[in-house]
Parts: sequence; C-alpha cells; structure tokens
Amino acid sequence: MNSTFFQKYLLPGFIFQSLIIGGGYGTGRELVEFFLTAGPVAGLVNMGVATIIWSIVLAICFELARRERHYEYRSFIQGLLGKAWISYEVLYLVGLILVVSVMGSASGEIIHEMFGISNLMGIILMMTLVGVIVFFGTTLIEKLLSFWSIILYGVFAIMFLVVYFLYGDAIGSSFNQQPSDISWTMGGIKYAAYNIGLVPAILFCVRHIETRKEAIISGIVAGAIGMIPAVFMFFAMLSQYPNVLNASVPVNAVLDKIGWDWFKLIFQIVLFGTFIETGVGLIHGFNERIASVYTALSNQWRSAIGIVLLIVSIFIANAVGLVGLIAKGYGGLTWAYWIIFVIPVLTIGVWKILKP
Repeated sequence: MNSTFFQKYLLPGFIFQSLIIGGGYGTGRELVEFFLTAGPVAGLVNMGVATIIWSIVLAICFELARRERHYEYRSFIQGLLGKAWISYEVLYLVGLILVVSVMGSASGEIIHEMFGISNLMGIILMMTLVGVIVFFGTTLIEKLLSFWSIILYGVFAIMFLVVYFLYGDAIGSSFNQQPSDISWTMGGIKYAAYNIGLVPAILFCVRHIETRKEAIISGIVAGAIGMIPAVFMFFAMLSQYPNVLNASVPVNAVLDKIGWDWFKLIFQIVLFGTFIETGVGLIHGFNERIASVYTALSNQWRSAIGIVLLIVSIFIANAVGLVGLIAKGYGGLTWAYWIIFVIPVLTIGVWKILKP
C-alpha cells in the first residue's frame, strides 16, 4: 500500500481507534452499557448513530486543524473557543483520568485472569510500557498504534467468525428479544460524545493531510474504522445475550464459551495492547499540548508526566472499579463534551471552515 495514501486516509482512523479502544470498549463493557442494554436491533441503530456523529465531527476537526495548522489540542481549542478554551483543558484532564482509570482497572483484571497474579502487576506492566513508548515520541507512536490496530482488526474478525460458526443460531434468535421501551438513538448520542471529545489529542497525525478533500474523506473513514471492531464484538456478544449484560468483562464471557484457551490467551494479549494504545494516545496528546508552550520538553519529561498521570488514574480505578467507572463516570462527562466541544465544532468549527 502506498505510504502517502495510508498516512492521509487510514492512519488518522487507526490512531482514533487506538484512542478509544482501551478499557471499556476493548472489554465489551462500554458496548453493553451504551448499546446492548437497548437490545440487539436498537443497539445496532445506536452504533450507526454514533458512527455518523464520529465521522462528521472528525471530518470537521481534521479540516480545521489542517487549515489553521493546529496539531495539538491547546492551539486547536483556543482557535475554536477563544477565551473559553480553559474549560476544555479541565474537561480533557478529567476525561484522561477517567479513561485511563478504566484502562488501568481492566489491565489488572486481564493480567490476573491470564496468569493468576496480582492485579497490581498488570497495572505496573501497563504503566511501564506506556512510559517507554511515550518517551520515543510521535514517529514511533504512529507506527506502533497503526500496527497494533491492524492486528486487533484481525483478532476481532476471527473471534466473530468463530462465534458465528459455533453460535450463529443464538445470534439470530437474539434479535427476537428486542425490548420495546428503549431509546433508539440516545445510546449512540451519549457514546459518540465522550469518545469524540478527546479527539484533539490525536491531531498530531493530521500533519500528513494537505487538502480539504483529504481531511473530509479521512474524517469520514476514521469514524467507520473506529466502530468496525465494536460491530464484530457486538455480534459476538449477542451469542450470549442477555446473560452477557451482567458480565464485568463481557468479552471473557464470549471467549469462555468458545473454549479455546490458546485463542483466549492471544485475544487477551491483544486486548492488553489496546490499553497501552489508549494510554499512549491520551498522554502523548497531553505532552504535545505542554510542548506547544515549553518547546524544550525532553523525552525524559514526557515519560515522567505520563507516569504521574497514570498513577493518579490507577488510584481512582482501584477505588471505584471498572463497572462503576463506566456506569457512573461517563454520564456527566458525555454531556459536558457535547456542550464544550461537540456543539462548538458543529457550529463555530463549520463557520470557520466555510468562511473565506
């Protein structure tokens, strides 16, 4: 594949998918909370709503960043919100801590299930790997996140095919259990906002985009790239619906039913890698924001900042737990992102793009 084509049209999507995949998405817990609780049919409709919102907002953000040469979130938000930009700064840090908390909690659970050792060891391993990767900066991060995303696509697709082969009838019959008293759009609206709200963290990858056409196409494609693995997992979880609704790590409920220990081990290794992806994306975005003010930010400081943020987040994760973080923390954050980021992008952002 032509490297220029990949950098312009696919790399931003893979970086976006890396940003949102860790923690609740990768374990399936977020997909249960926002989509599957609405039922199989309504869940798919909500996923479509979220994808459309993602694609529109990403396309606008990519074009705005390209047009104004804003490749880190501080200058981007200042250009979008003016003097109110500090409100996003606070929201970004809250979102970073919350998402990394979910990621840390899930990392501990995954390592404990894989090897039977303390959750703390999984958390320490995750922190170490994030710190090392952040140390080496943008070029390595772009290559590593896109490479791991491709591996993730393959493993998720295999899981879906295996589950469909073994439990295809159960997946089909699950659509007959669609509740009637649910919302067909609210899950998608809420899920889209708190994920897309952190997208200014990945604007470093927009440097490769040169034209408006490239920015818009890249944004639309990125929305789809971010959701496709979720669709694979959603259908796989339907094989265990409705029992999967109560699982702390729903993907493990599916893998246990498959019964292939070697595949579960591979999947959990890939899943653990997604936690690294998300942590790296968020922390690198924060480091790029600091580097925009303190241009002499060394690699050692980048790693140190990352480790501090991880430690703070992990304490929160241990205190609340994975299910509690997703159920309690994301609700308020979702509407804050709509007010402070998404609506301004859809209004002020569009106006800035369209004006001469």
